Amino acid sequence: MPNTFRIATAARLLGVSDDTVRRWIDQGTLPTTGASPVEIPGAALAERAVALADEPDDPTGVSSSARNRFTGIVTRVQIDGLMAQVDLQCGPHRVVSLMSAEAARDLAVEPGSLAVASVKATVVTVEAPRG
Repeated sequence: MPNTFRIATAARLLGVSDDTVRRWIDQGTLPTTGASPVEIPGAALAERAVALADEPDDPTGVSSSARNRFTGIVTRVQIDGLMAQVDLQCGPHRVVSLMSAEAARDLAVEPGSLAVASVKATVVTVEAPRG
């Protein structure tokens, strides 16, 4: 049986309100299975998630080979001694960077600043519920 999602779960996965999902259904942006209560096909939800993931233009204007780049707004900068913690909100995702205090000062990041987080990972783990 294909994956389907109820409105509340779909909204949570997309980072929007239940009312927004209902509006998209009413507008024909998101199809339903015809079941009651309303269910959204997983494939359609995935397509919508990809469409919503279009991020704002990268303000750096730099070309990069990195594909895991997230444009967001700085929400917190905590400098303690030689190190700094910089928190960004990139859409529904919180990204935290630990860097030298000198780098944070050189970048002049502060809450409200526009910034791009570039993530490099050698391992990405994916988990799914047992079905």
